[in-house]
Amino acid sequence: MSERHPHQQELLECISLEMQEQESRFQFKDGLGLKQLKSKGLALHPIKVTRKYFGYAEYPEFEYHLPFAMETDAFKPNAAIECLIEDEESVKGIFLGGTGRKGAIRLYAPEFPDWVEDKDVVIKLAPDHHTEGIMKEAVKAISEEPRMKKLFEAIHGEDSFGAKPVNLTSIDNDRLNESQKDAVAAMELNEDLLLVHGPPGTGKTTTLVAGIQQLVEADKSVLVTAPSNAAVDHIAKELLKAGVNILRVGNTLKVDDAIYPHTSEGGMQGSKEQKQIKRLKIQAEELRKMAHQYKRNFGKEERMQRSLLFKEVKRIRKENRDIRTYFDEKLMDAAQVILGTPVGLKNNVDESAKFDVLVMDEAGQALEPLAWAIFPLADSWVLAGDPFQLPPTVFSQKATAYGFNTSILEHCFRKAQNVFLLDTQYRMRQSISQFSSEYFYSGKLKTPNHLNDSGDHVAYFDTAGTGFEEKSGEDGTSRINEGELDIIEKLMVLQGLQPEKTAFISPYSGQVALAKDRLDSKMRISTIDSFQGQESEVVIISLVRSNAEAEIGFLKDYRRMNVAITRAKERLIVIGDSATIGQDKFYGKFLEFLEGINGYKSAWELM
Repeated sequence: MSERHPHQQELLECISLEMQEQESRFQFKDGLGLKQLKSKGLALHPIKVTRKYFGYAEYPEFEYHLPFAMETDAFKPNAAIECLIEDEESVKGIFLGGTGRKGAIRLYAPEFPDWVEDKDVVIKLAPDHHTEGIMKEAVKAISEEPRMKKLFEAIHGEDSFGAKPVNLTSIDNDRLNESQKDAVAAMELNEDLLLVHGPPGTGKTTTLVAGIQQLVEADKSVLVTAPSNAAVDHIAKELLKAGVNILRVGNTLKVDDAIYPHTSEGGMQGSKEQKQIKRLKIQAEELRKMAHQYKRNFGKEERMQRSLLFKEVKRIRKENRDIRTYFDEKLMDAAQVILGTPVGLKNNVDESAKFDVLVMDEAGQALEPLAWAIFPLADSWVLAGDPFQLPPTVFSQKATAYGFNTSILEHCFRKAQNVFLLDTQYRMRQSISQFSSEYFYSGKLKTPNHLNDSGDHVAYFDTAGTGFEEKSGEDGTSRINEGELDIIEKLMVLQGLQPEKTAFISPYSGQVALAKDRLDSKMRISTIDSFQGQESEVVIISLVRSNAEAEIGFLKDYRRMNVAITRAKERLIVIGDSATIGQDKFYGKFLEFLEGINGYKSAWELM
């Protein structure tokens, strides 16, 4: 067994630390514990089951409805969950997807528990041990595979690595600017690791789709991945518009209607395999009905009969899976591009398969071990994203201190020479993008003429001296600032802002929860972290922090502010206390910039 690199050992320790933190964070103890979990958006209760059925591979699945709105942002597709009720053994599963007060759950059990429709059932987030296993196995395997070991040592070595491909041929595509054309040409020539650096609004997806088209035309086999299902679906839709034949693998229950025909479920419609599975489902359902005729109090013979019936259901489930696996292999052979999250690809693509190119979008949000889980599937790699936006979410402070939230893109960005910057942003007015360009992108981010300023597009309302101080939120951990919401309510009226064209974002979930109660329901209201990748005509940022100690908490990660100030297309409005944030060097420069463009205003003007 090859000796491990010190960073490998560190990654393994960090994965364990993260799992320990998840175990602690999601722990359910008693009624008080449930209340705390609900306040943090980590548990759903009470739920009403609206539909039960046996879904993919005969796993029990159900849809539920919440009687009132509650925080559900942490429940993302494929999140590990537990379904439980007091005095009964819990059942593990995954969150399939949902919006607002509705959602769907898959249980990893042969049958529905008898109590699943009881009124006290809780759905709570659980540690994701499946992903933990994938990550640990991937990190350990690096030492055993010469190609991966060489790449790992290049990324984590002292010297820079990789040279930009030379003799780039001009791409004939009127939809691309020169920096995008260079990136596309480099994607086709790349034989190693290539980075596409896409700051906000620079057409990263457009560039990747054009590059993937070039690769497909060159008869290259392509895998495409991104850390979230939403990001995978976004690029999948764009590839379909471009006429590329795709297969989307993984959790596809809630995919877009345009993508569904290009999933395993959608591709199976009308096939002989679908008819086989339908017959098996009918058989399984009949066997279940027979088994459920036996009530809880029955004798030895009845218990044996019930056991035999469920054993036959299990055999049918395996036959069902085998048919799907065979059909999926046929779909993969026919597809030009296969897409999925890293876990989705790991679960669905045979380890012996080899692709010419792996394209990872939003690589700045990808935990490093997840990249090593799928790097062995390809001969070359394209990582796209922006290391100056938010990194992956990591719960463990100890793991964060070791750098576990440093994405694979950020690690590569520090040493790679073959980086292609997309240098023109098409989202924002010039003054909205200006500070971000100067501070994060060395002034290299250009704005086309049609987005030059046509008025005042940036405003900062300073609450210093107003007495609008922050408070602890209801859960005792997050922060709120009611005074900032007072100002926003007045701004909406005085400046005639249209709620449906306005987004409210804040670093604090407590402030977001309060805003959902107070602001117009037509507004998009979100934490900054959840709003990454989105945009709006008007964006209002509530910074919240206002205290005598000048503590700024989450705002200390300046990448969070970079995300926040680059979401607006026409108007950016920031509410904050200069006396609190201005003592920080970064925010001091931001305030100087605002004064320089006449964007600085006092909140007293609105009081």
